[in-house]
Amino acid sequence: IFYVKLEKSERTKMSTAPTTEAKTQSTRVAIIGSGFGGLAMAIRLLQANIHDFIILEKADDVGGTWRENQYPGAACDVQSHMYSLSFAPKTDWSKRYAEAPEIFDYIQDLIQQFNLKKYIQFNQEVVSTRYDEHNFNWHLTLKSGQKIEAQFVIFASGPLHVAQIPKIKGIEKFKGEVFHSSHWKHDYNLNQKNVASIGTGGSAIQYIPEIAAKVQNLYVFQRTPAWVIPRDERAYNALDKNLFSRFEWFRKLHRARLYWSNESRVVPIVKPQIMKYGQKLAEAYIKFQVKDKEIAKKLTPNYIMGCKRILISNKYFPTFNRKNVELITDGIQEITENSIITKDGKERQIDCLIYGTGFITDPRIYLKSFDCYGEHGVELKTAWKDGAESFYGISTKGFPNLFQLLGPNTVLGHNSVIFMIESQVNYILQLIQMVAKTQTQAVTVKAEVQDQFNENVQKQLEGTVWQSGCVSWYQQDGGKNFALWPTYTWKFWLSTRKVNPADFRLLGREHRAKQKSKAA
Repeated sequence: IFYVKLEKSERTKMSTAPTTEAKTQSTRVAIIGSGFGGLAMAIRLLQANIHDFIILEKADDVGGTWRENQYPGAACDVQSHMYSLSFAPKTDWSKRYAEAPEIFDYIQDLIQQFNLKKYIQFNQEVVSTRYDEHNFNWHLTLKSGQKIEAQFVIFASGPLHVAQIPKIKGIEKFKGEVFHSSHWKHDYNLNQKNVASIGTGGSAIQYIPEIAAKVQNLYVFQRTPAWVIPRDERAYNALDKNLFSRFEWFRKLHRARLYWSNESRVVPIVKPQIMKYGQKLAEAYIKFQVKDKEIAKKLTPNYIMGCKRILISNKYFPTFNRKNVELITDGIQEITENSIITKDGKERQIDCLIYGTGFITDPRIYLKSFDCYGEHGVELKTAWKDGAESFYGISTKGFPNLFQLLGPNTVLGHNSVIFMIESQVNYILQLIQMVAKTQTQAVTVKAEVQDQFNENVQKQLEGTVWQSGCVSWYQQDGGKNFALWPTYTWKFWLSTRKVNPADFRLLGREHRAKQKSKAA
């Protein structure tokens, strides 16, 4: 595959569609979001010869997570050859685990290769969607005021895109610089500054080692330690890249090896008694990398490895051997104009505060400013008031022709979400084609089918490390795991490889007329 490279200045100046039109725009498919999910869906639509679609993107460029997260050290914790589309592979990845700029470049290459720019409307944030039961379509309202009618709507906004900002007493008084890792202020010079970093999750463990050498003092505020394992930093050499490019079977073999290696991690997840052996190695890794025994103890979690997201880094633990880095486990009492005070009464002068606190994951919360009304005027957040549920994270009962990528219980803790996205995209494509073939107008999962599916999912989660007692972003209040797929991804692929029409209700004018005729 030939990838057209554009200079960054050219790429980011992609034209935007007119923001306001007098007439309502009509389309067959409206995709919300232009991250990996939205672009994968668009590519598969084109490959199925479906060109009547648009991609609505609230920002001024594509990329989703990889557009937003450009902090120092940002990288993926899934291997490069697994974190790319199987039907649009990249053969010249520089290393085993790619960093954010290279992944962002790959996404930009997809735009050029498949000529997707003409389908994208930038700076178009969707604020409301409403299902029209009479016409079997969706009415979208954009923040710009534009109206769109679409037969099918696909949520591809991703589960991790709304920054989690903690409420800290006195933060409004602080006169220094404050920003979240996903909105990194690159024009702010950290050199010789006193910096406080709150949080020790996936983003924080990447940027903390990168900024530690620049700052005067770095105060790392840790509420709960994370299990961190070594990272494979090996680069692909010229021979590797040449073989990947020339021989498709060689690249596919490499990808398959990575896939099954990742998939084997499910065993200790579903059998926590096996995880304890890997945990002993992780404990030894901490002791080996951190010189101070007391600090090493503070960095060692007290929960089963895997209960929270397992992180990968070779640089994080050694950072705490630096004299200018302090690990703080006391809670924050308040912030003043130029300092941060912990509950033990100690005050530390700071110039900058960085939130490494991750993202809001519960859709009932991150959809707060987004209205979605399905059949009988039921709002999606109301339908999910007891927790987000759907059918394979794709279709939700009562919301015909509304599909989602990486919806409830389809995020992973052991393999590549791109694999899940591809399975869901192919399933959605089959549903769209089924509506066309049956000459109906809409399709929705049967209520009893969705309920049975979710009951099975929760049963499978019982006894796994994810339900072993810790509190994680995988769970909602009360402990229900609404985020993760509970077992092997090949089982998800097998289940979604072919749509079972019996799982769905087909809707349409002719169908409705037949139903009335039978009733009479």
